[in-house]
Amino acid sequence: MDIIIAFKAILMGVVEGLTEFLPISSTGHLILAGSLLNFTDEKAKVFEIVIQAGAILAVCYEYRRKIFSVFGGLTHDRKSQRFVLNVAVAFLPLAILGLIFGKMIKAALFSPVPVAMAFVIGGFIILWVERRHKTHPPAIRFEEVDDMSVLDALKVGIAQAAALIPGTSRSGATIIGAMAFGLPRKVATEFSFFLAIPTLILATIYSLIKERHLLTLADLPVFTLGSIAAFISAFMCVRWLLRYISTHDFRVFAWYRIVFGILVLASSHYGWVVWVH
Repeated sequence: MDIIIAFKAILMGVVEGLTEFLPISSTGHLILAGSLLNFTDEKAKVFEIVIQAGAILAVCYEYRRKIFSVFGGLTHDRKSQRFVLNVAVAFLPLAILGLIFGKMIKAALFSPVPVAMAFVIGGFIILWVERRHKTHPPAIRFEEVDDMSVLDALKVGIAQAAALIPGTSRSGATIIGAMAFGLPRKVATEFSFFLAIPTLILATIYSLIKERHLLTLADLPVFTLGSIAAFISAFMCVRWLLRYISTHDFRVFAWYRIVFGILVLASSHYGWVVWVH
């Protein structure tokens, strides 16, 4: 394996793992990082999707007891059945809209400038939701993800569909969307983790099947290296985020998005960085 390619794979994996579950957009960061690293061909785009599986395995490991408990109770436990139904219902809006509009969105918006614009807009939305949450705190109907209704799940799923726009952030759309609909911060964050499992795993499988003509066995070491890097960095990030939200809100991520997005737009406008599409 070429040492430069290996370095790029590890770096991209770390970027994926650190950004997948924060409300700052992993896809947006991967597009920007890939542009800077000149890692932008069709095979690189498949790589960006496949390494998400490494990140989601970190969530599966962190919540392994919950996942085993849910699958063990599917045949007889109403709570487990409702949990799976909620995840399935929340997954559907993104899946349906992605199949209809995904190709069009990739052609028009998967480049640094639209991503940076989404960073900025998303940052202001987070600030608005957090301000609203503080001035008009929602009535706490429940405190556990198991107590969500199917309607709650559908609302979160509709919010997640906004993540089809690169730079929006899947986790940001689900967490902030859930909070806007009145869900507690902890419930919104945990449900975002669980919703990521079918979303990212099925996206990985779909991409591998669709783009299999681009791949050979020689690509396996690179994809494996990136996935391992994504797993390790995502595992650390998920544990940190769960501690962070117990005492903090998401405004710091909003300001990060705004400042970073403006810097990317300025660098593109003034020619400081030549962003590769």
